[in-house]
Amino acid sequence: MLLHVSPSLRHVTVLPGKGVREFIKVRVGPRWASYRMLFYSLLFFTFLVRFIFVLSTVDTIDGDHSKCSTIEVIYRILDEPVSEDEVQGKSDIPQTLQDFMAEIKESSTSDSKSFALKLRQMVILLEQRTRKAKIQEYLYRHVASSSIPKQLHCLALKLANEHSNNAAARLQLPAPELVPALVDNSYFHFVLASDNVLAASVVATSLVKNALRPQNFVLHIITDEKTYAPMQAWFSLHPLAPAVIEVKALNQFDWLSKGKIPVLEAMEKDQRVRSKFRGGSSAIVANNTEKPQVIAAKLQALSPKYNSLMNHIRIHLPELFPSLNKVVFLDDDIVIQTDLSPLWDIDMNGKVNGAVETCRGEDSFVMSKRFKSYLNFSHPLIANHFDPNECAWAYGMNIFDLEAWRKSNITLTYYHWLEQNLKSDLSLWQLGTLPPGLISFHGQVRVIDPFWHMLGLGYQDNTTLSDAETAGVIHFNGRAKPWLDIAFPQLRPLWAKYIDFSDKFIKGCHIRAS
Repeated sequence: MLLHVSPSLRHVTVLPGKGVREFIKVRVGPRWASYRMLFYSLLFFTFLVRFIFVLSTVDTIDGDHSKCSTIEVIYRILDEPVSEDEVQGKSDIPQTLQDFMAEIKESSTSDSKSFALKLRQMVILLEQRTRKAKIQEYLYRHVASSSIPKQLHCLALKLANEHSNNAAARLQLPAPELVPALVDNSYFHFVLASDNVLAASVVATSLVKNALRPQNFVLHIITDEKTYAPMQAWFSLHPLAPAVIEVKALNQFDWLSKGKIPVLEAMEKDQRVRSKFRGGSSAIVANNTEKPQVIAAKLQALSPKYNSLMNHIRIHLPELFPSLNKVVFLDDDIVIQTDLSPLWDIDMNGKVNGAVETCRGEDSFVMSKRFKSYLNFSHPLIANHFDPNECAWAYGMNIFDLEAWRKSNITLTYYHWLEQNLKSDLSLWQLGTLPPGLISFHGQVRVIDPFWHMLGLGYQDNTTLSDAETAGVIHFNGRAKPWLDIAFPQLRPLWAKYIDFSDKFIKGCHIRAS
């Protein structure tokens, strides 16, 4: 027996084997064949090989439907609309392929209709179970990635207590004699916004330890008010000299204390819209009509990071650092593995944002992102202004020319589109700061070598340790952050190597290498 499927998928032909008088040739017409039907047909042909005895008696199996071939009867039954309660309460549905085969062989009244009905029930039951398992997986991942591990809570509390009781944990950062370096453009300035002390410590340590001239590095750490004391305590007690480290809370910036702040207003509006849009994780998971991928996207929208000021503050770098000409902005889920001072030698060609493109590269899963991956091109506001196939780029390690930024309307454009998205009930895009970033920095991106930023270590485990070790900066973007239990074990050592597990605070909170 030979099975032939035409390249256009319009014809499926089963050629006869020796001794079989007539077999099946089916035209899959575009008007009545859906993708679901195609799936069922391919599934059917998988089963076909294992019970050829059914089809070899095709002349007798058709019964009253002599004008229709067996395959057409099966197609018609499988393509009927599925009702939610079609398989509820039925205990005679085969659970495995072996059960199905045994039941077909034992049945004395097998015909094409009963065969198709039994197959249909089995597939529907498997679909329901698969959907339920997939949604549970997404829910567990959401909970695991959104929750703060007790070890990190412990670390913050111990450091806050140390800040209160130990003057050495309340040092001015940087020391008074190093304050002029904070506005000196002859230094290499890096900005890190984080409310995670452990993550910030890894970024800072990896940055300084891999620097060829750490005495020329200035790291500006921005945090929120509640994390300021633990963050200051950590870097007071764990200095990274000769690099200059500044720790500053958002409320300590003069610019943020004057009048209304657009980013805060935008976040407040965004939170109100999302509260109506989401309805909570229980309501999302209880939806029986949406696909698991849609449910996963809505669960992801619940992530606290999407309404975190740390995630939005980068759009105001020119105002936060009015004296600086150029900075490199770092996310707190990266690890630096090389000296980053050569980034200042890159000619920005008048562009504002130096970034790695994410639409081309050896990893087709990670490096396949274009504008259509983030923006809703079914909305006319997006479709009329942008090209869906334009290459996207990545946040996480970016060179920002603040002089060129101040001459542009990037920040105003960012808030204009943020407002448009809120007015459209998040129909232009749903998640994160990258979509409005793609829009506001449109035409202002200087593409840099992908060596400087390897992505995807937090959402797929295909990256090998050897490949990751060759990158200048690795980024654990995705749910599987290296400080979580769901981190990929083969990649976590690249992050953990910058933690001193003998430190009293680390040991006291039971933070371990694996």
